[in-house]
Amino acid sequence: MTGAGIAALVAAGVTFQTANASEPANTPEPQVLSVLAAGKLASTLGQDLGTDAAGTFYDAKTKSLVVNVLDEAAAKTVEQAGAQARIVENSLAELKSARSTLTQDATIPGTSWATDPTTNKVVVTADRTVSEAELAKLTKVVKGLGTTAELQRTKGEFKPFIAGGDAITGGGGRCSLGFNVVKGGEPFFLTAGHCTESISTWSDSSGTEIGTNEDSSFPDNDYGLVKYTADVDHPSEVDLYDGSAQQITGAAEATVGMKVTRSGSTTQVHDGTVTGLDATVNYGNGDIVNGLIQTDVCAEPGDSGGSLFSGSSAIGLTSGGSGDCTSGGETFFQPVTEALSATGTEIG
Repeated sequence: MTGAGIAALVAAGVTFQTANASEPANTPEPQVLSVLAAGKLASTLGQDLGTDAAGTFYDAKTKSLVVNVLDEAAAKTVEQAGAQARIVENSLAELKSARSTLTQDATIPGTSWATDPTTNKVVVTADRTVSEAELAKLTKVVKGLGTTAELQRTKGEFKPFIAGGDAITGGGGRCSLGFNVVKGGEPFFLTAGHCTESISTWSDSSGTEIGTNEDSSFPDNDYGLVKYTADVDHPSEVDLYDGSAQQITGAAEATVGMKVTRSGSTTQVHDGTVTGLDATVNYGNGDIVNGLIQTDVCAEPGDSGGSLFSGSSAIGLTSGGSGDCTSGGETFFQPVTEALSATGTEIG
């Protein structure tokens, strides 16, 4: 669709580290799984293992699901289910406690944290705007968390990306259309909440008005729902900027290690990997967003609201991040499944 097509934001690659972990000897070969099948198995094993589960990720090289567990008994359950077991030090409860401490003691603009199952830690990132005094405070809090957390810095600045995909504009701003959806038999589209918080009426790249806001959630979440008001095409697909499009047939949860793609009007199409889940990002000015998908994809202003996808599955809506597509960076996405559920819409 021209002017009101669908945007997509990408991610790059994840290194499967084995810090704080060991693998049981003489384990059976894990099943070869697609990333979506691995996600379903991860959900099932999470329920079966209960408190013995300590996170999962997808190993793209072996095409297998890796499940962190706390003891040999849980490891056997994982192996019998066809996944690869890895015994780690930190439980999900301990990692959750670390995140709670960070929220309580280290809510500093320009920071983010996300649980990384490949390292079995909460990875805390400070951007270039964090002052020396704030960094000292953050360092003290992270050190106090011991082996459950680690601190790193990024040269970029965490900020929402305004604009993207097949561009949608309004009120002097530009964002990306994420995914076309249906509600009550009528057409809508999803985009970023920080876009719909500042713009209420949307036009396509030619200036033709196409929709008005129906729902918006930002901060805490970052999704917005726009109702089509013009008679324009609204196919369920993503613009690939090469004259073709990727059809989108449904939505799926992100999995660490999942290969993903994004498209945006500023930086067009990029590919990469999901590196973390349930990320918290503090964009400053009280704008803190929780539950985001973390990726190593680059993005630039103009890409906000665009769609993150894996094959024909919708995964996320572009929220913000740091860096650019020249030097690289990281980008965070609002999970599409949450946005669909909250707005009562369906991919279509």
